[in-house]
Amino acid sequence: MKKNVLITGGTGFVGRHLTNLLVANGFSVSVLSRSKRVNTANVFYYKWDVEKQFIEEEAIQRADFVIHLAGANIGEKRWTKKRKAEILSSREQAAQLIYNSLLKWNKNLEAFVSASAVGIYGAINGRAICNENMQPANDFLGLTCQKWEAAANQFEKLGIRTVKIRTGLVLGKEDGFLKKLVPIFKLRLGSALGTGKQYMPWIHVDDLCQIYLEVIKNSMFSGAYNAAITDDTTNESFSKILAKVYGYKIWLPNVPAMLIKIALGEMSKLVLTGRRVSNEKIKQLGFQFQHEDLETAIKECLLK
Repeated sequence: MKKNVLITGGTGFVGRHLTNLLVANGFSVSVLSRSKRVNTANVFYYKWDVEKQFIEEEAIQRADFVIHLAGANIGEKRWTKKRKAEILSSREQAAQLIYNSLLKWNKNLEAFVSASAVGIYGAINGRAICNENMQPANDFLGLTCQKWEAAANQFEKLGIRTVKIRTGLVLGKEDGFLKKLVPIFKLRLGSALGTGKQYMPWIHVDDLCQIYLEVIKNSMFSGAYNAAITDDTTNESFSKILAKVYGYKIWLPNVPAMLIKIALGEMSKLVLTGRRVSNEKIKQLGFQFQHEDLETAIKECLLK
């Protein structure tokens, strides 16, 4: 029998890529969805409703592993009081539903793997390189990620190997972080944001999915891991490279931070701040990133 991986958020950008990779590597995949979908040979869809704390029992009973990607997109809407509450609760409540279901049906897992973010180190600018042992920040981003990870940590109480993947900005074809930038840069209207000196820890979606695959296969993985390239990419250097890929040099001045704050409100911190992170911990377990050069990664995403 093939090992089964249950994915929350499996119909999203990362989830779709991950599903294909898992199937190609001999796993069967179960995807939780609000609406019933047509099953395929190796991908099974099950209904769930987080607000009502409902999930089809078979989805839990089949699972050998759970990869928890579901959660409100932190950069999709302005951070109103209501939106902040949605961001905080979405991943927590979904994790709680799975946890309660495991208890209810006396089911064990080989591993529970949860998405987190490098935002746990805070919306702060600085040259310090953040590793997994650093104290989390107490701003909105830091506290949000702490709560996401706390929801995952409760699975350890059940004796389940638990892993948190602190993800940077995800680059990929047709979606991810580049999707919002491409229309502007294609028109040769791209420019850096604010000072442009804020760091941008990034990762190619293929590397991110390979990390999840490796975590499933390798029982040595446990705890938190940064999933981002360790380099000196800033918003300014990122913008210059993206413009270069489209065949021009940036000619516009930086977008003033004040305009970004007016447009995005508190959410402007997502683009006006950024920290470098270390991926040394995950490399020490033998993981090798295939996309470490930004220009090559962007070309692979946009030109192939």
